[in-house]
Amino acid sequence: MKEYDLIIIGAGPAGLSAGQYASRSNLSTLIIDSPIPNSQLVNIWDLENYPGVFPAVNGFDFLTTMQNQAKEFGAIIENHQILNIAKDENLNVFKVVCQEAEFSCKAIIVATGASHRKLEISGEKEFTGKGVSYCATCDGPFYKNKTVIVVGGGDSACSEAEYLSAICSKVIMIHRKSSFRAQKSLAQRVINNPKIEIIFNSAVKSIEGNQKVESVTVQNLNDNSLQKIQTDGVFVFVGMIPQTELFENLQKDAQGYILTDEKMQTSQKGIFCAGDVRSKVFRQIVTATSDGAIASYSASEYIKELNNEVYS
Repeated sequence: MKEYDLIIIGAGPAGLSAGQYASRSNLSTLIIDSPIPNSQLVNIWDLENYPGVFPAVNGFDFLTTMQNQAKEFGAIIENHQILNIAKDENLNVFKVVCQEAEFSCKAIIVATGASHRKLEISGEKEFTGKGVSYCATCDGPFYKNKTVIVVGGGDSACSEAEYLSAICSKVIMIHRKSSFRAQKSLAQRVINNPKIEIIFNSAVKSIEGNQKVESVTVQNLNDNSLQKIQTDGVFVFVGMIPQTELFENLQKDAQGYILTDEKMQTSQKGIFCAGDVRSKVFRQIVTATSDGAIASYSASEYIKELNNEVYS
């Protein structure tokens, strides 16, 4: 069993930021990513809203740079399927059991992220990054004075549609229900917005195009009729799925995101949390990297306390 001071689970922006800060603090640090990496960052074609990074860079390239930076400072990055995480209260260490390896550590940072709930329709996967997006803040400016479709009817869908209406010439919202699920005040602003057209009781059945999105096929759920709508882009906001399968015992909010204090400490001592899997009001790359830095600092202080290295 290999021993580390800190194990970070997840190699997205939050995990890599934590790994960089931890390694620079002289903590032996292992970052465990899943066998098939799934950071949302790789879906961003042009990352243009990260402070200090301009002109825009490809999300995959940005992630690769973060990986190289963390490794340069000493972090080890490995891909494993984690089977179980348990704490040995007698030794005050965590044991991380993977399919082909076992590790122990004094502290853990959970940075497993959250995945966008998909429509699971034809064309969605093929045009992701080529007209299909899950982040208006990231990709909205690329559709200035163009027509876009927003799929969904909750708070996120309505707030993102309102944001896009300030950039695009027209926003078409498509929602399966007969009314929005969003907060009343937010929903009313969308309804009153002259640049937003709303199509209720309908679902997007497929996304079409050649090199990029050109149209969608929409089904009316009342009479099953189909219509094709021309569009330059499709923004999908039908919910997020926090990746918390390994941490069922941690306290979570009503949506399933892990609760922390301002130091990123979870309900279990020694386990910290950072990034999109954490309960918070705004999820962006910049907030994920900030979470990671804070979680790393807090984990370092916790480890110093375990090692009796805290001096008054």
